[in-house]
Amino acid sequence: MNATYNRFDAAKTAARLFDDVAAFSADSAGVSRPAFSAVETQTLKYLEDYARAQGLSVQYDAGQNAVFSLPEDANADRFILVGSHVDSVPNGGNFDGLAGVIAGLLCLARAKSQGIGFAKPVKVIAMRAEESAWFGPCYIASKALLGQLDDSELSAVHKGDGRDLGTHMSEIGINMNRVRQHKPLMDPDNIDCYIELHIEQGPLLIEKNMPAAVVSGIRGNVRHKKIRCIGEAGHSGAVPRAYRKDPVLAMADLLSRLDESWLTILQKGEDLVLTSGMVGTDPEKHALTRIPDLVDFSLDFRSQSADALDAMRDLLQQEVRSVERERGVKFELDAELHTAPALCDEKMVDGLSASMAKVNLKPFTMPSGGGHDAAVFANAGIPSAMVFVRNRNGSHNPEEAMEIPDLIAGTDIIFSYLTEMAQ
Repeated sequence: MNATYNRFDAAKTAARLFDDVAAFSADSAGVSRPAFSAVETQTLKYLEDYARAQGLSVQYDAGQNAVFSLPEDANADRFILVGSHVDSVPNGGNFDGLAGVIAGLLCLARAKSQGIGFAKPVKVIAMRAEESAWFGPCYIASKALLGQLDDSELSAVHKGDGRDLGTHMSEIGINMNRVRQHKPLMDPDNIDCYIELHIEQGPLLIEKNMPAAVVSGIRGNVRHKKIRCIGEAGHSGAVPRAYRKDPVLAMADLLSRLDESWLTILQKGEDLVLTSGMVGTDPEKHALTRIPDLVDFSLDFRSQSADALDAMRDLLQQEVRSVERERGVKFELDAELHTAPALCDEKMVDGLSASMAKVNLKPFTMPSGGGHDAAVFANAGIPSAMVFVRNRNGSHNPEEAMEIPDLIAGTDIIFSYLTEMAQ
């Protein structure tokens, strides 16, 4: 067939796919596609309908993720896996995750329309449940695929309905016996390598005026979904400072100490970010004139260095004990959630960089501050790499502003790699 590739038509197709998914997953602000929800299932079905209309093969794996391919590659024993996730955070943006799936589908549709094959068989996966916002654990689909979901993660409860992760997974048809036995739902030996396109979640490509980049590595993280600081309630005007056991000020003291250590680590040239994104006293008790008896908060620190993560974990324990002694409070930490840092495969990074040059883009590599499914694949020993696409206003918010021509540029990089460089 060898039809001429039309970038304008590809851009129109991508824009339509994004708009349609945004329409049925719209929330009061942005979009909400909860992990293992009906909306997430609807998204997969919509992408399935598009793929079938393009003459592509569609299958569902044991994790109930949608897997797309050229018909001749549907039963390939070994393949390059391209993809990302379709769930979003609550009131999030429409491009985080979904852009990587659509980029993969565009690569398949382009190959199909032009009547050409890839250097190696390619399958595109649309994964469920990457975001930690719904249950706490992150990368649920990719961990399940590789047999890495642990028991504590399976018992994590949904932020909305309070039911555990295992129940939600079972209800959509996942064989939980294999998951609970930590057996892979997809044979890792079948995966030649993994490639993921994702919007950049920071400002670097905007500042450099570059449409895309190849990712060199992905930060790991240590997270606590809920740390509780327990103090002693009292009247805001009647209890002198010396007699107070104020959990809010104790929390602030702890976070301030961690912030100072963060700065010290950065001044030493090491990589680290630290965030407390959820903070709250008991809404049934809190009041303007009341010293609260407890406060709950989250903690998330990330680094490309495993040593830096270990150091922050130790520092957290030391500072918790110190603040407890000095302020007369007690901290209760929930189970730690941990993902190791991951380096992208050097040969793949070089190949994707060469593909950037081949499609007339200046090669550029950068690290990823956010975590991605690619880290799970990489740490399982599967060669993995990523392409970032320029995006304004960060991610995990309704203001995500990836431009379609930039997505096409990132897709061109991957298509060039799949058809020529992957060999």
